[in-house]
Amino acid sequence: MKNHLFAATLSLAALAAGSAFAETRLTVYTAFEAEQLEAYKAAFEKANPDIKIDWIRDSTGVVTAKLLAEKENPQADVVWGLAATSLLLLKQEGMLEAYAPAGTDKLDPRFRDEANPPAWVGLDAWSAALCVNTVELEKAGAAMPKSWADLTRPEYKGMIAMPNPASSGTGFLDVAAWLQMMGEEKGWSYMDALDANISSYMHSGSKPCKDAARGEVTIGISFDFRGAQEKTRGAPVEVVVPEEGIGWDAEAAAIVADTDKLDAAKKLLDFSISEDAMKLYNQNYAILAVPGIAQPVENFPADVDKKMIKNDFQWSASNRERILTEWEKRYGSKNEPKG
Repeated sequence: MKNHLFAATLSLAALAAGSAFAETRLTVYTAFEAEQLEAYKAAFEKANPDIKIDWIRDSTGVVTAKLLAEKENPQADVVWGLAATSLLLLKQEGMLEAYAPAGTDKLDPRFRDEANPPAWVGLDAWSAALCVNTVELEKAGAAMPKSWADLTRPEYKGMIAMPNPASSGTGFLDVAAWLQMMGEEKGWSYMDALDANISSYMHSGSKPCKDAARGEVTIGISFDFRGAQEKTRGAPVEVVVPEEGIGWDAEAAAIVADTDKLDAAKKLLDFSISEDAMKLYNQNYAILAVPGIAQPVENFPADVDKKMIKNDFQWSASNRERILTEWEKRYGSKNEPKG
């Protein structure tokens, strides 16, 4: 009897060891909002129990810079949740493994790399919006802004916070959109005028909206779903979509070239554009890469998709370094200290 028990124990131990040995751990770089990570990880790992995700998370600019710095010695296997403009930049550097995940044919064409197979695929879109604290605005006796042009009016001096485009994807999509909509000369002139009313440039795209929700700033240049989220939580904020049009970017996913975990990485890319994943993204985003799945998001501003500019992602990626250098030279003195 003891021998049978011993043999059974050995068999169980061998099975456990075999299971542990078969487990693959993917290092995944992301700029997803921190509160989203647990749900995304749990859903993927439930569908793929032999693969585990180890997240490395930061803001878009920081993750992009980290990937570029690691070009000769990549540390990530997959990027899941980073701006498409950043992934285009990585593609230009030869840092992505082309792969067409299952369901690529269902993607809105705006949400995938033009190459076949694509170097990256889109997940959802986020776009610029203003988070305006109505209580603080009333205290100041100022009118509700309706446009980008309104933000340069003297009545808003010191009342506006904006993301730093070097560290925040939201900040970069704002700057890139202004330059595309207005042309470079007028775009920089606009930012000069806006800078006179800026209290600080923050290192996160969501922080200006969070601070507006708390009344720490009156107007936060941020993004649509963060404004909707703060309003749903009861904050006294109005979410304004500027009437001239808004910059936007796609959250996207890609496989890092030369990963030694390619099969597992492909499974994550397959999941990233699956219907189950789209339903998860829809908890925060109203515009998804796969049409026909999205359900309305509470307090999400109306007609956002109609105000999204015709965004030239390739131009933004190719000119990123030049734009950021010029922006820092002009406005960097107001950058929020890095915590």
